[in-house]
Amino acid sequence: MITLTPNAVSAIDKFVKGSDAPVAGLRISISGGGCSGFQYGMRLEEAKAEDDVVVEFGGVTLLVDPFSAPLLEGVQVDFVDSLNGSGFKFENPNATSSCACGSSFTA
Repeated sequence: MITLTPNAVSAIDKFVKGSDAPVAGLRISISGGGCSGFQYGMRLEEAKAEDDVVVEFGGVTLLVDPFSAPLLEGVQVDFVDSLNGSGFKFENPNATSSCACGSSFTA
């Protein structure tokens, strides 16, 4: 399903450890929107949903809803820290096109 680079695992671990609330995992989701049709979403969750797909990766728990799971198949998530800014970068083999900023895509 989803793979995380070591940089992404490290960044997610820092966010989890810095959270004031208990964290069940990081939800990665796909929703309609953005300039290309779909956009990525990420948020820390205190509890998992019954129908979540749970992926353990390098000590990090990812939570994926059933709608997002097929669109995230084969996705690699990286965390980039550069002069142009820092943030998560998604490499999605299911995307047929994406916007210039890389935060939304068409499947």
